[in-house]
Amino acid sequence: MPSTASAPDPTMTRIVEAVQLGQTGAAAEARQLLTALWDEIGPGDDALHRCTLAHHLADLQDTLDAELRWDERALAAVSELTDDRTQRHLPSLEVRVFLPSLYLNLADCHRRLGNPDPAREYLARARAHLAQLPDDPYGEMIRAAVCEFVADDPTDHRRR
Repeated sequence: MPSTASAPDPTMTRIVEAVQLGQTGAAAEARQLLTALWDEIGPGDDALHRCTLAHHLADLQDTLDAELRWDERALAAVSELTDDRTQRHLPSLEVRVFLPSLYLNLADCHRRLGNPDPAREYLARARAHLAQLPDDPYGEMIRAAVCEFVADDPTDHRRR
């Protein structure tokens, strides 16, 4: 995500570089870099850094339990995040656009772990926040993922 902020954020730059490395197939190396960065910044650091790190670390885990823990950390960090902070990174970014994706990730993780009740609860939260998404490719991607999740969920009787 390009930043139009006046000064580059070195931590966000490192996160983006590690994520891009993971997207090239070097998931283990990306996970190692992001985990080291997580250890470096600590639990009291910038909520944007923690949310972004945890969100991307979840996708790089080898087990569903580990993925769930990172997804939960991302959601916990977003609760401390403010629009003022996100907009210092990217002027148009608002905290509310994080929520549908974070809730959807938790729903998906719980579904794959065989926990239908929390999966449905998080899916309902994701759906409740869809209107907050921008009308852009990111918003379309998250809306489509929610629709796909519902279509793939045999326990969701609303689709029948």
